[in-house]
Amino acid sequence: MNRQEIAARIDHTVLGPTTTFEDVERVLREADTHGMNVCIPPCYLTEATEHDATPDTIATVVGFPHGQSSMGTKRDEAVNAWDDGADEIDLVINVGRLKAGEDDAVAAELAEVVAAVPVPVKVIIETALLTDAEKRRACEAAVDADADMVKTSTGFADGGATVPDVTLMSEYLPVKASGGVGSYEEAMAMFDAGAERIGASSGVAIVEGAPE
Repeated sequence: MNRQEIAARIDHTVLGPTTTFEDVERVLREADTHGMNVCIPPCYLTEATEHDATPDTIATVVGFPHGQSSMGTKRDEAVNAWDDGADEIDLVINVGRLKAGEDDAVAAELAEVVAAVPVPVKVIIETALLTDAEKRRACEAAVDADADMVKTSTGFADGGATVPDVTLMSEYLPVKASGGVGSYEEAMAMFDAGAERIGASSGVAIVEGAPE
């Protein structure tokens, strides 16, 4: 892949707890310059969609970062985000319910959000907290909910995207590899493992490290 092709598959991300609109504005400009997407906090969607540097795809997060909001809260968050201009939703599963074996509840919650918005929903399964068997069950819940993609992590748990996890998850749905991907070489390893998208705060470094 050349730089343009790689850039189109990167969600240039800023989601830290101290994120300001100045941070978001920087990411918007960098994404606009290099042809990337962005993933930003929902509180800045309105300003982002009105900014003079607006990427083609603006993603935001729901139930972030721990996934413990109620089903109704997640649904309303997603609807509000869509109303404010989000093109895609990255939704965190309820890891505790999954670990407790409440797979039907996990799938029902995901389906509630997917049905509530007319935009793609990526399900964040937080792989660092799960066994391989649990990762498979999480992916199955995402499939049952008719989600569009599965995503490795929020970036707020210990550990991020790994090649084995991307390989496993890609058996079920397209994968967004997120968490700890900071270079062109690391991004290519994820693409080679089956990732369709990369989520990274180092989007510029990844693109600039790619062949032209």
